[in-house]
Amino acid sequence: MDHEKTKVDGLAFIGLSLTRKSSQGHPDSITHQEAFDLNEVIDREYKYLMSTNDDGWLVGGGEPGPPSSYKLAAKDSGHVEIMRIGTYKPEWGGISQSDIVKAMESGEIWIPQMDVVPTAVVANPDKPPELEIRFDMDPFTFDSTSFLEVESQLPVNWQIRFLHNQLFNYFKFASRFCPGPFHSTIVRKADFRSEKHKQNYFAKCDEVVKKWRSEGPKPLNTKWDIEGKEVHNPPEHFSGVWLFTDRNNITHHFSPNFLPPYNTPEKRKIIADTLNDIWDDQALKWKPASESLVAPQLGMFCGGIFDLTSS
Repeated sequence: MDHEKTKVDGLAFIGLSLTRKSSQGHPDSITHQEAFDLNEVIDREYKYLMSTNDDGWLVGGGEPGPPSSYKLAAKDSGHVEIMRIGTYKPEWGGISQSDIVKAMESGEIWIPQMDVVPTAVVANPDKPPELEIRFDMDPFTFDSTSFLEVESQLPVNWQIRFLHNQLFNYFKFASRFCPGPFHSTIVRKADFRSEKHKQNYFAKCDEVVKKWRSEGPKPLNTKWDIEGKEVHNPPEHFSGVWLFTDRNNITHHFSPNFLPPYNTPEKRKIIADTLNDIWDDQALKWKPASESLVAPQLGMFCGGIFDLTSS
């Protein structure tokens, strides 16, 4: 974020929705994905954690409130930010919602089918830390021609960075940002009962992530609209991205327009060219990916002219 040109911060963003209704969570929670049950990596019974922030668990259905829990009652707000917009007021450093929607629906930005998988559960450097589920792109070598070979496997979660890079190239406004890409916060101010409890918690999470990774990337959204209602006869490829005013309010869904399979020379070249740079969110500039380790950004603790809209 360009602090010298941003007047008012905000929470609007483009991202992925991880919300999933749960019998253990808030009754008003809605479902946008059934690929991953995030209750598997949270500690509702406080077996490992002694305390958390007052809003408790943000995923897995959210917080039910009293008498089931005595945190602030809140529906599931699980998400992954891909580009923070901030505000829809250009005079505050943001960009108008209509300009965002127009661009996302123009076809100038390629939205791949979002087949993803969690790569780690970590604690960030805050004290006490936030616990995060990571969706990092697996490392790969940029100076290898194997990436362009149509039979080679693309790195896990390439879709998120592919869209992230396009958004940061396309939009030019002061408040564009991506806080700690690419993660979903599951709880804040996590205070563990002991060092041993902390180790056991992350060991549990590692096993869950290993299971998810063994099953491979999955489409996040296969049939749900903004309100969590099932879409009648959705297209085969429906797992796109969402426009959030804030984590609790979604206004638009953008379906994929850059569809699988991704095994043609034309598509592979576009993917490779787009991933060839990394946006440095500290220096606010691009740098060659070959100069950086493209690997999971683990926190303090862890356990990790072509028709391109058709297949």
